[in-house]
Order: sequence, then structure tokens, then C-alpha cells
Amino acid sequence: MELENILNEMNHKGYKTTEKRRNILQVLINHQSSFLSADTILCQAKKINTHINMSTVYRNLLLLEELHLVHKILSEDGIANYKLVQVHTHHHHIICRSCGKTDIIDYCPIKELNTLVEEKHFKLTEHKLELYGYCENCIKNKNN
Repeated sequence: MELENILNEMNHKGYKTTEKRRNILQVLINHQSSFLSADTILCQAKKINTHINMSTVYRNLLLLEELHLVHKILSEDGIANYKLVQVHTHHHHIICRSCGKTDIIDYCPIKELNTLVEEKHFKLTEHKLELYGYCENCIKNKNN
């Protein structure tokens, strides 16, 4: 996803293009293959604009999440991590525990569980599936 496309989409929804918003989006674009913590986003954004602060990063990440422009996942230690949405259809992720590299899984196994959910008289409204492991490069580096 390109910066101008995201900004145009935000402008179309009534949100301004600010320099700091551009900086945050540029960081997310530069790291499209990984989920990033707000701390990492701030650190990278400060390389572009030293006047950016954590509250600005959090405010913008919240907005981007509300606009469905970023995915948010929680790590095992409860830290929120963010990544630009690259596919606007329902999907899941595999995530490397070492380097943070992510990939998309288009298949949704939850559909097969719907019968079980319905048998329990439960109405499913949403779900997320995140699979964790190690990417090929991290496995090679670990074995060396």
C-alpha cells in the first residue's frame, strides 16, 4: 500500500493529512512485512521527525485501527503491535517469534467450527487467528 493512497482514503473520510501522520504511515509502509510496537514506530518516526511523541503515535494508531487501515495484535506479553492492512478481505496471519515477519493465510478454518458454535447456541460475531513460529531465515540463522 502506498502512502498517497492511504492519505487519499483518509482525506475522503474527512481526516487531515498532517506531517506527523505521514511520518507514522511511512514507518508502517517501510516495515510492511512485520508487526511493530508503538515504541518501535515512535523510534523510527523520530528518525524522520524529532518532534513526534508517543501520544501522537497512539492517537494515530487508534484512528488507523478504527478506519481498518491497520491490524492490531497483542503479543504474549500483552504489547500491542500494528501492521498496515494489505488485504481487505477476511484473513489470518502467521508470525515469526524471532524477527516478527508476518504472512497472510487466506484460508479460514473457523468456518468449519461454526457448526460446533451453533450447537452451543452461541452467536459468533468476530474472531482472529494468529499462528506463531519461526520463519525460514530465522531457523537457518538459529542452526548456524
